[in-house]
Amino acid sequence: MMVDKIEITADKMERIAEILKAIAHPVRLQILSIMQQHEPLSVAQLMEHTGIEQSLLSHHLIKMKDKGVLCSSRNGRNINYSLVDRSILDMFGCMENCNFI
Repeated sequence: MMVDKIEITADKMERIAEILKAIAHPVRLQILSIMQQHEPLSVAQLMEHTGIEQSLLSHHLIKMKDKGVLCSSRNGRNINYSLVDRSILDMFGCMENCNFI
């Protein structure tokens, strides 16, 4: 199979590596997968979808927010999370079609 050569700058590679590190966990991938269908979501709503306890879930959300994958907004006592850029979800299609995995 022939693959087109893709030129990526060093700065862009650095940013890609940061994002991949930020999402490289099954729980974080699950959160992103849920956000394909539902967005924004509060921590309580994400707890319902994932079955993960609040403290662990918050840890994962903060990690992704700190790396610019998620953003948050306050709604009363709730914090709602959403994707900064929905194009990150394209990776699910890439993973589904990847023969390497």
